[in-house]
Amino acid sequence: MTATTLFFIIIGIITVDFIIDKIIDALNAKHYNDAVPQELQDVYDEVEYKKSQAYKKTNYKFGIWSSLFSLALTLGFLIFDGFEYVDTIARSYTEDPIIVPLVFFGIIMLGSDIISTPFSYYKTFVIEEQFGFNKTTKKTFILDKFKGLFMMAVIGGGILASIIWFYQQTQESFWLYAWAIVTVFTVFMNMFYSKLIVPLFNKQTPLEEGSLREKISEYATSVGFSLNKIFVIDGSKRSTKANAYFSGFGNEKRVTLYDTLIKDLDEEEIVAVLAHEVGHYKKKHIVFNLVASILLTGLTLYILSIFISNPLLSNALGVDIPSFHVGLIAFGLLYSPISEVTGLIMNYVSRQFEYQADDYAKSTYASAPLITSLKKLSKSSLSNLTPHSSYVFVHYSHPTLLERVRNLRS
Repeated sequence: MTATTLFFIIIGIITVDFIIDKIIDALNAKHYNDAVPQELQDVYDEVEYKKSQAYKKTNYKFGIWSSLFSLALTLGFLIFDGFEYVDTIARSYTEDPIIVPLVFFGIIMLGSDIISTPFSYYKTFVIEEQFGFNKTTKKTFILDKFKGLFMMAVIGGGILASIIWFYQQTQESFWLYAWAIVTVFTVFMNMFYSKLIVPLFNKQTPLEEGSLREKISEYATSVGFSLNKIFVIDGSKRSTKANAYFSGFGNEKRVTLYDTLIKDLDEEEIVAVLAHEVGHYKKKHIVFNLVASILLTGLTLYILSIFISNPLLSNALGVDIPSFHVGLIAFGLLYSPISEVTGLIMNYVSRQFEYQADDYAKSTYASAPLITSLKKLSKSSLSNLTPHSSYVFVHYSHPTLLERVRNLRS
């Protein structure tokens, strides 16, 4: 196989992936005006349903234009040897085998962020604002950007530098060390994300004493689930959309409630939502997802170790000097179909886990408040009640609202 052949394979993968994605989006869009199923008639009134349809259509059109721009930019960058240009810039500063990749990826990540920022700004301050979701100030938007870039440089740069160093020292065996680094980081983030990272972006305060905290504690005790750390996060500083999540293990286990969730749901509904999350813990879903993620990472790194030294990877992207960092990008593009397949499998497993967590909440608490909470959350986010089955299969990590309601009522 020649570098030219590999180049066209990469172009083909990107193009086919785009076409398939747009076909699925179009199929989904055709169902925007479907009649609402009988079980969901109480989610929207006529005015709200028209608003949800308008929201879906607006996002669909925006998605088409933004993805077309992204496709054109990516193909243009490949065709006109953009990676060779960036690699040359990086090498003009230094020849250090670790610094060059850091500069290379730094330029690409910064450039990508600058280009994507107008789209992110439009999405936040035009679309989300138009439909009453946005609460983000321009100051918060800018600070989030800088914080995100800083974290990417420090954390991402540190991990990348470590992996490249091990590659320089061990060559084909580097994947084992890289896997160990990523595994430690993944477990660490699962344990301490809410404690260390979230405070950089949001304020978290312990849930005050009162009936809600008492009901949560009573439920947790009734199912033998130790839960002492219950926090409220100021999600309303960015959006009106509500959420809740568990994080950590052992003594670091905590539940975080968005202030918007507390505002939108009554206490029985909030406890029902938490019962669903407890179900994920009790059914070992959290552990399964963590282990599956680590194993998939190990498999990917092992396959990477087989091909990363092949100069064809760098040459396929128009770079004359073979290097780890350019080869890594080429490998990522070639590996994307496998990532898509594993993503589909994990989404399917995730949907089954959601049913199991719902069943757990139904059996240990009640189904009625969970159903009403799901309906309220769907209404508050203007969710699509009639998605196409292919769109659900590809993109949904949760069953549709209709499927969950029917399961909870069975």
